[in-house]
Amino acid sequence: MTAREEDVLVKSPPLAAHERFHTHDLEDAHAGVEQALGPHGLRLVERGTRLDARMNGVTLDRVGLYYLGYGAEMLVTPDEWGSYFFVEIPLTGAAEVTQGREQIVATPELAYVLSMTGRTSIRWAAGNEQLIARFDRSALEAQLGRMLGRQPGEPLVFSLGMDLTLPPSRSWLSVVDLLRREAETGGAMLTQPAAAKRLEELLMTQLLLAQPSNYTPALLGEQPRVPPPVVKRAMELIEAHAAEPLTVEDIAEAVGVGARALQEGFRRHLDTTPMAYLRDVRLDRVRAELTVDAVDATTVTDVAFRWGFAHLGRFSLAYRQRFGEPPSATLRR
Repeated sequence: MTAREEDVLVKSPPLAAHERFHTHDLEDAHAGVEQALGPHGLRLVERGTRLDARMNGVTLDRVGLYYLGYGAEMLVTPDEWGSYFFVEIPLTGAAEVTQGREQIVATPELAYVLSMTGRTSIRWAAGNEQLIARFDRSALEAQLGRMLGRQPGEPLVFSLGMDLTLPPSRSWLSVVDLLRREAETGGAMLTQPAAAKRLEELLMTQLLLAQPSNYTPALLGEQPRVPPPVVKRAMELIEAHAAEPLTVEDIAEAVGVGARALQEGFRRHLDTTPMAYLRDVRLDRVRAELTVDAVDATTVTDVAFRWGFAHLGRFSLAYRQRFGEPPSATLRR
C-alpha cells in the first residue's frame, strides 16, 4: 500500500458509510464483531491499553464484506467449525495467525483464509486494520459441488496463507474491490437481486480456484469427457430458459456434470462455450421480436432487457457483429 493510500485510509476507512460500531469499550466491540462474524474470544494483549475499535460492513445473501480495526494489540481466538469461511486482508500492519499446524505472519501482501476446522488464534498488531470477506459455509461448499459436478465428500479446507501477489489471488481481489466500490458509491448492483447473486457466485468461484484447498486437484485436474447427449440436454435447457439469469454452474448442475467438464464438452462438440451459446440464443430471440414488432409498440431497450442483456453497449456491439446491422435498424425495417 502506498503512502497516499494509507493517508486515505486514515481519513476515511473502507465502507465508511456502512458503520457497524465505533467504540472504546471492549465488551461492546466483542459483541459487535460476534454479531457479524460469529463466536470468538477477544482480549487486549496488554491490560490498560486504550481500545479504539471500529467496524464497517455490508452483507449480501451469502457473502459479507467488513472493515475492522481495534487500534490496540489484540488476541482473537475464533470458535472451531463456525458457520463461515473468512478471508482476512491486512490493509496496514500485520497479524500473527495460527490455525492447526499452520502459522503465518499476515501482511498487506499475504492475506489469510480461515477454514475454522482447527484451533485458531490471531494476534493483531496495534496498527493492523483489515478488510474481511465472510462466506457462508454451506453456500461455498454448495458452489464447490456445482463446480465439481458432485457433492463434496469431505469438509472444504483451505491453505492458510493467500499470496496476494499471485495472478489468481489478484483476480479474486479485484472482485472484492468491485463489491467494495459498489457499496461505497451506492452502486445499483447490490440492490438488484440477480446481479448481487452473480457477484456472490463470482466471488465464491474465484476463491475456490485461486486459493489452494483439499479440492484443488479435483477442480484443476483433467475433467471427464461429456458425451454429446449431455451437451444436447444443456443446449435444450439454455434454449428453454434463455430469458432467465443462467450461469455455467446452473446449467452444469441441471445436466449432472461439473462446470469445467461442461465447458470442455461445449468446446469439443460445438467449438463454443455455454455462455457464448446462451448469448447467441438470446440475440436470435431479440432479433425475432424486433422483426415482428412495430416501432411504436416496443423499444430496443425493452426487448434487450427482457432477454437478459443488462449492458446495452455490449449488447449493441454483439448484435451488430452477429447480424451486420444495429438493432434499431432491424426494428425500423
